[in-house]
Amino acid sequence: MTAVLAATTSRLARIPRPGRRTVIGVLVVVTVGAYLAVRSAGAADTDDTAAFRFFTDVRNWVDDNRDTSPVFLYGLNYVRLGVVELVGGIQALLAALGAAGLIGTAGAVAFLLAGWRAATLAVAGFLVLGVLGLWDESVDTLALTLSAVLLSVVAGVPIGVLAARVRAVGAVLRPVLDVMQIMPTFAYLAPMTLLFLIGEPAAVIATLIYAVPATIRITQLGIQEVSPTTVEAATALGSTRWQVLRKVRLPMARPALALAVNQTIMLALSMTVVTALIDAPGLGSTIVQALERVNVGAAFDAGLAIVVLAIVLDRVTSAARGRSIKRTYPAVIVAVVAALLPWGDSWPTFSFAPAVNDITHWVEFHGYDATTAIRNAVSAVLLNPLESLLTTTPWWFFVLVVAVFGTLVSGWRSALIAALAAAGIAGLGLWLHAMQTLATVLVATLVTMAIGVLLGVLCARHDRFATGLRPLLDAAQTMPSFVYLLPAVALFGATRFTAIVAAIIFAVPPVVRLVERGIRDVPATVVEAARSAGSTPTQLLWKVQLPMARGGLLLAANQGIVMVLAMVVVGGLVGAGALGYDVVAGFAQREDFGKGLAAGFAIVLLGIVLDRLTQGLSKGRSA
Repeated sequence: MTAVLAATTSRLARIPRPGRRTVIGVLVVVTVGAYLAVRSAGAADTDDTAAFRFFTDVRNWVDDNRDTSPVFLYGLNYVRLGVVELVGGIQALLAALGAAGLIGTAGAVAFLLAGWRAATLAVAGFLVLGVLGLWDESVDTLALTLSAVLLSVVAGVPIGVLAARVRAVGAVLRPVLDVMQIMPTFAYLAPMTLLFLIGEPAAVIATLIYAVPATIRITQLGIQEVSPTTVEAATALGSTRWQVLRKVRLPMARPALALAVNQTIMLALSMTVVTALIDAPGLGSTIVQALERVNVGAAFDAGLAIVVLAIVLDRVTSAARGRSIKRTYPAVIVAVVAALLPWGDSWPTFSFAPAVNDITHWVEFHGYDATTAIRNAVSAVLLNPLESLLTTTPWWFFVLVVAVFGTLVSGWRSALIAALAAAGIAGLGLWLHAMQTLATVLVATLVTMAIGVLLGVLCARHDRFATGLRPLLDAAQTMPSFVYLLPAVALFGATRFTAIVAAIIFAVPPVVRLVERGIRDVPATVVEAARSAGSTPTQLLWKVQLPMARGGLLLAANQGIVMVLAMVVVGGLVGAGALGYDVVAGFAQREDFGKGLAAGFAIVLLGIVLDRLTQGLSKGRSA
């Protein structure tokens, strides 16, 4: 009997097990058949739900108890007043300096931190802001940015150090920071206006929440990468933990800390523009007004001012990494000379608006047939069928598919989180709008990846092409997201396709850079071996470089999806509908506040679904 069982077991062991691709193929067939059987179940009702009523009741409670509840009297109101004082103080300081003083100070600080080239760039950049006729708006934006960055650094650096030194703190913070970094910017606005009203306090706090994850994570990484040998040597010499931190870890992590400040400034600057929707002053307000009037030229001027401001701040803080400050007296001389030059407060102004508007009108008039054909073709071939598929899928079936396929491609932990997030969307009562948003995101991501991979491969294989494209990518990544909507509206009208076009432009630059980095990181020895074996350039690309750059490509897809989602939601301002429109309507109409806040949470949950699945896949589950 034992021999029979052993023989049977041996035969079963010799039967080849189906590969993961085979299992996925079978599941796809089963899923299609199951969908055809259950699709008539339809989508959830989005007119009025318990979630909407709950959020509306929360808003009513906050309005009724803002001046009586201890939560506000002794907590949130003081936070709001503190932020008001901080922003007011920075604005007063910048105003007291005047145009000449601010230009001189910018040049001196740049010279002190990064040398004469950065000082020249800073002075020229601030002059451009005045020549564009946007000096006051630029100063307001700078004040909000500096306020948010100051708070982010004060809060984020200690938390990052703590996360690096205490493993439990780092483990707890990791999922929180993940969620904060995948949240589209729109999702921050409704809760901030609820707690802090519209205006500068809500704008600064929303910007703080958006920017501080980068501060924490880069600080944590910098502290963790300090050489253990150096720390052990300092400890052996009798240094206390505080002395090791202050005299060893922080000084050796200085480049990482400078990078944290740099990235925080970039994120804060991009967010302060979005906060114009909650009545924040500055260049963002100019862009929103231009968007309302479909004035592409005015938006171009304001967007250019933001790009100039971003380039100045980026170059100065980037060059400051690893430099020691030994230029005090020359910096003072630069400040005095710049301040004494006759800048004045009245500028010779120049605007690109007329030329840009003329070009836009010409393209709109002569290219109407072509743009209409493109829009209709993409809608008919990709967008409409995909939207129909998703909106007719019952929520429970979608959750089941996410759980099953997510387990296969990303692991059970990521699949569980994604499935719970998908179920949360259904619980909010916004399933139909979430699926419409998802269809738009998937189509935009498909086109983004096609363009991004093509340009990334060209950059990796042709240095001159990469050098020529780099300034365009820099400008595209610093341009505020609102600016992309204007040419898209002018070319394609106020439709959901407009949001797709704007999202593609917004998301392509990081995808290009990640793909280029992935291709360039393929070991040179492997490439040379393939060439020695007689591989053509095409074979080298498809059989060596792209497969070995799989991790970078999947990371590019993950980042592309997150950025596309953020931009598609902003497209709610120009007729994209779905969740983006729900959020905008929640700001504009009091009776829709509950639905708008629920839509903000639904956007976050949709981002978690997409991020968990693609991030888990990018970590390299073998096929």
